[in-house]
Amino acid sequence: MASGFGYTGGRSRCFTYWQEFSKCYAQTDAPSECRPQVNDYLECLHHPQEIARAKVVEKELIRKAQSAATEGRKAADILADGAVVGVGLIKRSKEEETK
Repeated sequence: MASGFGYTGGRSRCFTYWQEFSKCYAQTDAPSECRPQVNDYLECLHHPQEIARAKVVEKELIRKAQSAATEGRKAADILADGAVVGVGLIKRSKEEETK
């Protein structure tokens, strides 16, 4: 764990998870009892479960696009309709939303 300060000078995003882990580790005789706190802290730092879920969603989207391509629609059109991660920067027109 670094200093506990983020880039903007405040707490880092994972500092509370680190505090929970360090409190558990200090109070227990068996470090294996703190496994949930360690998992939460590591998920906050590296996002492995979130990345794995995003990959599963992306594979399913591609699979559906390929199966729909055999039905006559172009795979590129299907992939253009669905986005794995959307941040709301691109607004759809009213005509496209009603289709």
